[in-house]
Amino acid sequence: MSLFDAAPLFDPGRDARRPLADRMRPETLDDYAGQEHILGPGKPLRVQIERDRLTSVILWGPPGVGKTTLARIVARMTRGEFVPFSAVLSGIKEIKTVMAEAERLRSLGRRTILFVDEIHRFNRAQQDAFLPYVEKGDIVLIGATTENPSFEVNAALLSRSKVYMLRALTDEEIAGLLNRALPELGVEADQDALDAIAAASNGDARSAYNTLESAAGLGRITLDAVSQMLGRKVLLYDKSGEEHYNLVSALHKSVRSSDADAALYWLARMLEAGEDRMYIARRIVRIAVEDIGLADPRALEQCIAMQHAVHFLGIPEGDLALAQAVLYLAVAPKSDACYKALGAAIAEVRSGRAEPVPMHLRNAATSAMKNWGYGEGYQHAHQFEGALNGMECLPEALAGRRWYYPTERGIEKRIKERIEEIRSRRNQPL
Repeated sequence: MSLFDAAPLFDPGRDARRPLADRMRPETLDDYAGQEHILGPGKPLRVQIERDRLTSVILWGPPGVGKTTLARIVARMTRGEFVPFSAVLSGIKEIKTVMAEAERLRSLGRRTILFVDEIHRFNRAQQDAFLPYVEKGDIVLIGATTENPSFEVNAALLSRSKVYMLRALTDEEIAGLLNRALPELGVEADQDALDAIAAASNGDARSAYNTLESAAGLGRITLDAVSQMLGRKVLLYDKSGEEHYNLVSALHKSVRSSDADAALYWLARMLEAGEDRMYIARRIVRIAVEDIGLADPRALEQCIAMQHAVHFLGIPEGDLALAQAVLYLAVAPKSDACYKALGAAIAEVRSGRAEPVPMHLRNAATSAMKNWGYGEGYQHAHQFEGALNGMECLPEALAGRRWYYPTERGIEKRIKERIEEIRSRRNQPL
């Protein structure tokens, strides 16, 4: 008996002893949830699967998003020999056995589709063992990994495969899966309870199914029952409704008020409610430019670094970067002078006349333009002491107008002193 004689992938019956996540695996692409960016109608991967012309692929994504399920759907739709293979349980010996059988089948005109779960767990030598067989076409390799293939998959193998990134499922997609699972469990559930499970799953359908199955043992699935299963209070709010904006407002105003502890509390509320981390990151960056500004120019640098860290680390490690940025902004000196200055300048542009650019600020790109007076009277700053000239850069009708008024707080106090020095020296005869 070989690996090719393994038990069928799908049981004809619905064994209630199997985990709910396994019982609810979709068997067709139409029932498959999420990943529309690669499996939507007309998308290349879907077309390849439907036409049974799949080439070697690496499925990269977080746990519970459907990598193994997608491979099983391929198994149902393909006319080739489908062999599931675990990188955790197998080594070079098993690889060679499978490859030899695949080579024999190809000589008979039959194709082998090899699914390698957790392919990143294979070392370089083990991965190398697939290369000649992928290259010759003896096998179509489907590798699944939660790790970045650029770092974990042999470059030669990677170059012969197409990488598809699977995304974490949305709360709405998971809630839809849970609703479909209720008849399988024979229970009823409140929608807010299902929404709570979806939010707590962080995009992992398997985790959501496990929670639902455990909560079903308590009878009707309610929000309180889900809270008990999760071991904590579930904080739900509509991410497009009033409470969503209330919490965002509370976070922003606490930071603006320099209340670090309150800012951390509202941040924690948003995190526990399952708010999109990148949305929170964008709001924090906005606070940096709106309420700190040039009082601490490093605030924006810190927040952009935070945004990269959140994207790179994910949940939960990235939450620490959010907290660090919130604390930094809360204790930073505050200034909305830049915010006000831009608003005032825009108001001037919208309400006033569109003044022509002064001739001395125009670039004389041609000799004719120079004859017409373009650039005449321009004073190159670097030709003057301290790189300061006395040239007016606003249109004549707006000469001397001011929109930016720095505060006395943080770095902006030094900026204010510098601006006053510049204005004083520019008003002196050159």
